[in-house]
Amino acid sequence: MADKGRKYHRSGEGRKVRVDLRRNKQNRARQQNLTHDLMNDKESAEDVSLSERVTARGDLFRRRTMVGVRAEGDQLVRDVDPSTCRTGRVSSFIGLHIMVRDDETGVEYSCSVRGILRSLARDARNVVVTGDRVLFRQEGDASQGVIERVEPRHGILSRGSHGREHILVANIDQVLIVASAADPEFKPQLIDRYLVCAEVREIQPIICISKVDLLDTRLLLPNIQAFGRAGYNVVLASTKTGQGIEQLKQLLKGRQTAVSGQSGVGKSSLLNAIDPELGLKTADVSDWTHKGTHTTRRARLVPLSYGGWVCDTPGIRQFELWDISLEEVDGYYIEFRPFVPYCRFQDCTHTHEDHCGIKLAVENGLIPRVRYQSYLRLREDDTWAWKNPARGHAKQPQ
Repeated sequence: MADKGRKYHRSGEGRKVRVDLRRNKQNRARQQNLTHDLMNDKESAEDVSLSERVTARGDLFRRRTMVGVRAEGDQLVRDVDPSTCRTGRVSSFIGLHIMVRDDETGVEYSCSVRGILRSLARDARNVVVTGDRVLFRQEGDASQGVIERVEPRHGILSRGSHGREHILVANIDQVLIVASAADPEFKPQLIDRYLVCAEVREIQPIICISKVDLLDTRLLLPNIQAFGRAGYNVVLASTKTGQGIEQLKQLLKGRQTAVSGQSGVGKSSLLNAIDPELGLKTADVSDWTHKGTHTTRRARLVPLSYGGWVCDTPGIRQFELWDISLEEVDGYYIEFRPFVPYCRFQDCTHTHEDHCGIKLAVENGLIPRVRYQSYLRLREDDTWAWKNPARGHAKQPQ
């Protein structure tokens, strides 16, 4: 099996894998004081013992052969002895600072990452992310550790950022999409992007419209009805009046939930209302710009006192879809699915073609017009980004 330049092998010597070396310069610098470093750095010494050799066949063909690695699906997993490690979950990370919550004791450890894991990762930015299940070894004082293995991920919430995938959180089973009725203004297009991402990743979406005490919700009725007709769970909530808080509490109980949305929509305030023991920091929307501020600086996974986990993610102002082709996006608008077979052309884009099942359904009120218009905007906004695998820097709608 081959995957993006990787080759997997099995032999009598054990499992091996060939991975591309990450290089940030063309000419390899001679490593200084290697013997001294290995004698004084246990982590580096163990990494060297797990690698067989580095071969060079020109600038484009530098690869590393590793032993003790196996493939699970499209992910590489390092073989380690579980009896020598503790199990935990990454609760937060920023830069090289990674916090892992021990499954057995609930104690958080400040961990580093074994160097070999960086070679196994597809993207150096996503070696370890919030929500990862890991095996780690306690080292140094009681609060220090080293991550030895990252378990295969599922339930990933991610977006595109500067031409690369940015994973916000892993191992979730639902996403709470928070949008405010006002202050900042309601943005249904941003909700639609989250819905498409949730469909792609097979994550259950929940739509929460916060701050409903600030606006007559009848003004939002076309969008609310459209989401409801598509089968999505929509919750109208207010931390001022308490509306929707109990409903949200029941929806989050016992589940693994990412909470995401635009900056300033009140994600942290909602979570504090749902579970006061969380004590998350909050801030007001700017009176000058009417935009939210980044109160939550990093994704943080926390347990709910009544069961389940939530990940409070940093607010965003744009959400670029990742790894979705333009031709398949209509399949992620779930209300389109029953009518696609009625299109005359198999490659129908549902924009200009005659005998289009989607357009006919819109005309007859079977598909809400606001959702169809959302589909058209999404195609127009992201056409360039979808056609170019490198993603470039396509302009995103606010």
